[in-house]
Amino acid sequence: MSDKTEAFLHSQTRENLMRAFAGESQARNRYTIAAGVANKAGLAVIQGVFLFTAEQERVHAKQFYSCLEDCAGQTVKVDGTYPVDIYSGVLDYLRAAQHNEYQEWEHDYDHFAKTAMSEGFPLVGKLFENIARVEKTHGDRFGKFADLMEKDQLFFSEAEVTWMCLHCGWTVKATAAPAHCPVCRHPQGYFVRFELAPWS
Repeated sequence: MSDKTEAFLHSQTRENLMRAFAGESQARNRYTIAAGVANKAGLAVIQGVFLFTAEQERVHAKQFYSCLEDCAGQTVKVDGTYPVDIYSGVLDYLRAAQHNEYQEWEHDYDHFAKTAMSEGFPLVGKLFENIARVEKTHGDRFGKFADLMEKDQLFFSEAEVTWMCLHCGWTVKATAAPAHCPVCRHPQGYFVRFELAPWS
C-alpha cells in the first residue's frame, strides 16, 4: 500500500467523500419524491425540474463514490445531518431544495474542498469545488421556479414570451401558456417558458 493510499484511508477527506455521497444520494431521492408531489398537483414542468436535477445529483454521487475506490470492501462510518423535507405543497419542496443546494454550495463543499487540499488531495478538492458550483446553479434554478409560483407567473407573463410544451415541443408566443396543447392535448402544466428549458 502506498503512502498516499495510507494517508487517504486515515483522512477526513475520506469521510467527507462518504458524507457527500450520502447527501447526493438522499437529494436524488428527495427530488424524486418531490417530483411525484408535483405530478399529482398537475405541474409536469416542476416534476421535470426535480427529475432533471435528481439525475444530476446521481452523477455527483457517482463521482464522489468513485473517489473512494481505495476503500473498496471497507465500511466507512460517518456522522452527518440530513434534511427531512416532507411537505404537502410543491412550493415548499422548491424552497427547501433551494435552501439545501445553497447549503452545499456555500458551506459543506467549500469546507470539504479546503480540507482535501490541506490533506494533499487536490483532485478531490477540485471536484468538491466544481460540484459546489453546480449546486449553486441548482439552488438558483429551484429559486427561479419558486419565485414564478409565488408570483403566479409559472404559466402567465406580463409580456409575450415563448411557451413550449414539454411533451411534444410545440411552441407559441403569448402572455399565458395555453390551457391545453393543440398538438398533443396535454394540459397547461406541461408548458414552460422557452428560455427556462431545459431548466437552465
